[in-house]
Amino acid sequence: MIRARARVWTRARPGAVPPAVLAVRAAAGLLALGGLGHTLWAGVHDPGTALAFGLLIAVGELARWGALPGEREPAPLGAAGALAYALLGRVGGEPAGHDVLQVIAVLLAAQLVACVPHLARGSAPTPDRVARRVLTVAFAAVCFQPLYGSAHAAGRFGEGPYHVLLPLLLLVLTGLCDAVLAALLARSRSVPYGRRGAVGAPAPYGPLLRDELRGLVGIGSAVCATGVVMALGVAVAGLWALPVLCVPLLLTQVAFRRFVAVRTTYRQTITSLARSTEIAGHTRPGHARRVAELSVAVGRELGLSGNRLLVLEYAALMHDIGQLSLVDPVPDGATATLPAAEQHRIALLGGAVVRQTGVDGEVADVVERQADPYREQPLSARIVRAVNAYDDLSGEGLIGPLGALEQLRLGTGHDYQPEVVESLARVLARGGLVPVPSG
Repeated sequence: MIRARARVWTRARPGAVPPAVLAVRAAAGLLALGGLGHTLWAGVHDPGTALAFGLLIAVGELARWGALPGEREPAPLGAAGALAYALLGRVGGEPAGHDVLQVIAVLLAAQLVACVPHLARGSAPTPDRVARRVLTVAFAAVCFQPLYGSAHAAGRFGEGPYHVLLPLLLLVLTGLCDAVLAALLARSRSVPYGRRGAVGAPAPYGPLLRDELRGLVGIGSAVCATGVVMALGVAVAGLWALPVLCVPLLLTQVAFRRFVAVRTTYRQTITSLARSTEIAGHTRPGHARRVAELSVAVGRELGLSGNRLLVLEYAALMHDIGQLSLVDPVPDGATATLPAAEQHRIALLGGAVVRQTGVDGEVADVVERQADPYREQPLSARIVRAVNAYDDLSGEGLIGPLGALEQLRLGTGHDYQPEVVESLARVLARGGLVPVPSG
């Protein structure tokens, strides 16, 4: 039995901000105020260089126009320019002379200038993204500027290959810092907050961090490499090197934008195919979307990430596509109430339909095996089966959310994996769909 704690989900305020998010924003705000105040008081050292990098960062932020969902870094040119300024030790052979606080001030001024057209368009960057950018660039500058300016470091690293490895190593550490911050913010946002604090359990930190680290391999590596090349190029050739060194990253951004657009279109096509069962009256409205969202949340809870999570989402969207082959629709589309043999037949029909659509064969395999005993299934099929059964059983006129979870727990001997069912219960409790179990 589930004994609910005394928590009322309707008291949660959507505008409440988790403490971790407040801490990140406060730290970034203090750094920003300190950087602006110090620079206004002491003046700008080498205004020409500061203006050149400020314009580069602002142009990079303005290039966020039309950013697509799924882009981990919608302004790679701005990020590379900010990192390059943080790692800048010389300009045309002469010492640069700027300090950490001036780096932060130039970054913030460029961000504010670039925000004006975005605010007019209604697509300004979120406070969390700005705070992350300030903290990561400050981290790089704090690590590099004092070390580069010391005579001991100059004698040890010199002008040879070790001088190149130093900023590369610092940028790797900066990327790790940014990934840790991004995962922390994502984990904090996964918890609903009310007047008395958290009203649910946070998402697991490990899978979120793995997702962020995997993102560093793609556009993150291009941003870091361009930042290092910019800093080294300006150190030798002066500011004229900036426009030349921007071209490769701009081309990378265009190619990545096209890739994201293709993937977005692909997902929209699969979503449209999944809705065909609802339009035909075989399933309840929103069933495929609900199963997909819950399946992805459960998959994250169990440690899935990257391509495995994408396969799980597509399979959950298309798990009922086999019902289109039925002459007589299943009442309310609740396949979980059918005999095992009929569930297996519908799953095989669905897998055959998925294979004909040209979707990844792994997706078809998950759809085909969702009705097998869970010990013979891959993890993705176990998740889809449990989540589909929950949504079927908790529908109107049936046994409701708590009854559906109890029914799944009773079937853990053969039909549903216990770990999947318990992960589903935690996800539902975190979202407020069922009471949080005590103990």
